[in-house]
Amino acid sequence: MSNQTHTLGFIGIGLMGQPMTLRLLDAGYTVNVWNRSLEKLHTVVEAGAIAQASIADLVRVSDVILLCLTDTHAVETIVREQIAPYGSARKLLIDLSSIHPDTTRQLAGLLYEQHGMGWVDAPVSGGVSGAEQGTLAIMAGGNNEHIAIARKVLAPLYQQLTHVGGVGCGQVTKICNQMIVSCNVLVIAEMIALAQRAGVDAEQIPAALAGGFADSKPLQIVAPEMATETFEPVKWRVKTLLKDLTMAEDLAATLGAAIPMSGLAAQLMQLHVSHGYLEHDPATLIKLYTKK
Repeated sequence: MSNQTHTLGFIGIGLMGQPMTLRLLDAGYTVNVWNRSLEKLHTVVEAGAIAQASIADLVRVSDVILLCLTDTHAVETIVREQIAPYGSARKLLIDLSSIHPDTTRQLAGLLYEQHGMGWVDAPVSGGVSGAEQGTLAIMAGGNNEHIAIARKVLAPLYQQLTHVGGVGCGQVTKICNQMIVSCNVLVIAEMIALAQRAGVDAEQIPAALAGGFADSKPLQIVAPEMATETFEPVKWRVKTLLKDLTMAEDLAATLGAAIPMSGLAAQLMQLHVSHGYLEHDPATLIKLYTKK
């Protein structure tokens, strides 16, 4: 595999996959694309992406395959059933999804044992705006050779890419990221609700706290939306945080680690989901603390 020229295959053109693909196209890459819902390919195909009729076709004509899928089951199904049969030692798979570390290691082992094919787990943080602006933070697991290729291929997408260890370590690091984000968003929601009950103009809180120890990107992005109940357009989803908190609980149980804060966050997230907010923006978490 050349470390200078790569033909890319991108599977999963959703909220994150679309802006990522557009940036890769803008950077001059040839990008083959496949998505379960064909209508989602329209924008990227208009920008120059090449739609493939099947994942098998995409794998055959691409030397670096990028995945950006919803969950562990989706990645496992596609890798086992539609990528593994067509892999080769000349190809590299880079998984941008957030999935279970154990499954990551199993799938990477499968591709290597069958074909000598490489794997980099490279989950991202930064949301849709980060994908659009190319300022994502990527936490990557894999060997040095494959990480070097990932740094080059993914350069249009990130502000920083950190090699955190072997295959699977990127996914563990993303779980750690989501533990912080989830707890942060939940405490922002209860804080905004408390401030409003106390007569504070909650829209001003992000500006008032900017630069202090309480400041954070979630505060600046989510708090104004919570204060004004601006829940559209959906930029990320409650189900994503719940999925990652569930993986955190599973990982902690496996390792015998205590994560009481994240465990409580998972329970509160599940409560919110039970009220019908699975597909909604996490800004709606303010509704856990307000009476309407």
